[in-house]
Amino acid sequence: MMHRRSRVAVLGAGAVGCYYGGMLARAGVAVTLIGRATHVEAIRRDGLVIEWSDRRETIRVGASTDVANVREAEVVLVCVKSPDTDAAARSLSPHLAADAVVASLQNGVDNAERLRAVLSRPVFAAVVYVGAYMNGPGIVRHTGRGDLVLGASRADASRPGIAQRLAEVAALFEAAGIACALSDDIDAALWTKLVINCAFNAVSALGRARYGRMAREPGIRALMEGTVRESVAVARASGVALDERKLFDAVWGVADALAQQYSSTAQDILRGKRTEIDALNGLVAARGAALGVETPINRTLHALVRLREGGDDLA
Repeated sequence: MMHRRSRVAVLGAGAVGCYYGGMLARAGVAVTLIGRATHVEAIRRDGLVIEWSDRRETIRVGASTDVANVREAEVVLVCVKSPDTDAAARSLSPHLAADAVVASLQNGVDNAERLRAVLSRPVFAAVVYVGAYMNGPGIVRHTGRGDLVLGASRADASRPGIAQRLAEVAALFEAAGIACALSDDIDAALWTKLVINCAFNAVSALGRARYGRMAREPGIRALMEGTVRESVAVARASGVALDERKLFDAVWGVADALAQQYSSTAQDILRGKRTEIDALNGLVAARGAALGVETPINRTLHALVRLREGGDDLA
């Protein structure tokens, strides 16, 4: 039975990992953030800082650069970028406790499956709805929402004990003030988030624009709606039933709720970091090609972001 004395390790101390790890630690959970030295050193020295629109709070939380620190954790939250998922799984494998629960809090639709394949155990998937970015070493800025949707894959959903473990993890988040709904179709929930990301991420990065301004531009609204239509078509061809009209409503709802947010893809490009675009518009384009679904908008956005990742040719 999990409770506030449970031990949690967060692999990937970026914005998502720091926000959720910080919220759990704030509620009294024993949390260890595992990440890069820059953030770890700042967190050890000064504590983890979470900035909200109306306040700033410092939270004492464990931090390490060594993945071996997951060995005593009862819950391991994987928050690394999608391109790092396979490497993360290999690094975790020798250190996980036999009964540890692993949950993927990542963008994309296949990260939990990739972790599961390497770790040879059930891996829960969480759909993350939070606006956050790192505002300096050990400082995470919250810009909106913060809720999760949690579920097990179709292959694991009927396994004995899975429902209880899911409920326990959800209760751990809820006790920390993090709304965490359980889904009996996490694939549809993951695809829903992917479609929303495909509408926002690349356009925000290429246009260097916040969500609110994007939604106010008629031409950009039309482009985003085209991205949604293509992505929904690929999801349906993949066996995941999505409601296109509800997706449009969800996209504009996100634009309203996170009007001041830049996409994670935009943040990565501004910092000269590798993006997750291959797991977003790139995944839709690749899956569409494999299934015979045309995705010219997603394919173009993916190609342009990959070009932009290479930097500027003009001074």
